[in-house]
Amino acid sequence: MTSSAPRRRPTRDNGSVTVQAASLSDAVVGRIRTDFAELGQTVNERPLVYLDSGATSLKPTPVLDAERSFVETHTAAVHRGAHTLAAEATEIFEQARERVAAFVGADAGEIVWTSNATEAVNLVAYAIGNASAGRGGAASERFRLREGDEIVVTEAEHHANLIPWQELAARTGAVLKAIPVDEQGQLRLDVAAGLIGERTRIVAFSHVSNVTAAIAPVAELVSLAHAVGALVVLDACQSVPHMSVDVHELDVDFAVLSGHKMLAPTGIGALYGRLELLNALPPFLTGGSMITTVTLESAEYLPAPQRFEAGTQRISQAVALAAACDYLSVVGLDRIAAHEHELGARLVHGLQQIAGVRLLGPEDPAARTGLAAFDLEGVHAHDVGQYLDDRGIAVRVGHHCAQPLHRRFGMTASTRASTYLYNTTDDVDAFLEALSDVRRFFGAAA
Repeated sequence: MTSSAPRRRPTRDNGSVTVQAASLSDAVVGRIRTDFAELGQTVNERPLVYLDSGATSLKPTPVLDAERSFVETHTAAVHRGAHTLAAEATEIFEQARERVAAFVGADAGEIVWTSNATEAVNLVAYAIGNASAGRGGAASERFRLREGDEIVVTEAEHHANLIPWQELAARTGAVLKAIPVDEQGQLRLDVAAGLIGERTRIVAFSHVSNVTAAIAPVAELVSLAHAVGALVVLDACQSVPHMSVDVHELDVDFAVLSGHKMLAPTGIGALYGRLELLNALPPFLTGGSMITTVTLESAEYLPAPQRFEAGTQRISQAVALAAACDYLSVVGLDRIAAHEHELGARLVHGLQQIAGVRLLGPEDPAARTGLAAFDLEGVHAHDVGQYLDDRGIAVRVGHHCAQPLHRRFGMTASTRASTYLYNTTDDVDAFLEALSDVRRFFGAAA
């Protein structure tokens, strides 16, 4: 995709997105689709309808080409060798960091490469745990957790932004609290105001729920957290691929993203952290490439971001992630958000017309992104998924790594359809048409 578009930011108000830009035209989406070879496949003798980008996105040819080109012409260890190839590889690697940083409104030194967002959350949690154990000296004292200190998460969290905090609380004696959601899956700000208090040290929450598609009221939660001196950790996995995100503007302290959800390969993610915080944190993984001086008794560590990047790095994957950011920027994050808003509204409206469907999340399309999870009365989610798969339609079934949220809604599993820039209204309509026949097929219709 080579057409250009300005990168205007959708405005946010109380957790909703007001789209100000024109959507992607059918012609533009058609050209985009030619970059994704997988979309030309047939599945079970039917054209593939891919509605599982919330789990992992497809990869366009320019991103694959960028990684392949690096591997074929610039393979070398970065930050280690003195020969020409090593110098060139290091330059390309650090240019990738600059491009990814710019994509999310950060400075290059504030981006730490990780294998995925799960590792990024664990990096912060374990580094704070190390600080709580006395590692890191005076600089890390600000992160020390003591018995009775509080970590606040939400009922809507993906397990990746829940379990690391459970473990940190168990190691330090901190207390884990959760902001509940209402019947439409939106965070209860009235309860949050009471939960976040003088003992709160960390507030961790997802920007967009991977189940309800609800957009969190980031500004309000950041204000509550910072008013008591707490750190804010934002899970941006479901927002960065789909809308313009500026971490400085959001005023969060840390944020995590995962490359494979935004057109890049698996095995690459990133942690954003305020530079002064990263430099004060003790390291999580230790070894080569993150040190200045090593003796048999001790070691001194490089400043961020290198102090968190021990060992051989995900070099070609980082290059591919930067190419993915470039691809999304060329298409235009504002136009992608508008396109997914239209597809999401079509999904919600269509699901509301099908008997037996219980939609999870806000009914107002403006308060959600372009994914929809639901329960179908009388039919298990796995059966729904198998029926759709037989018709070439790929969706996600299960608890989506969010068991507490499903438990809140009184279910163990749901079916989720999630859209992206390469999806069309025909994809949504094919999904809705097939779904409308599922209960009759399984003998669950009235």
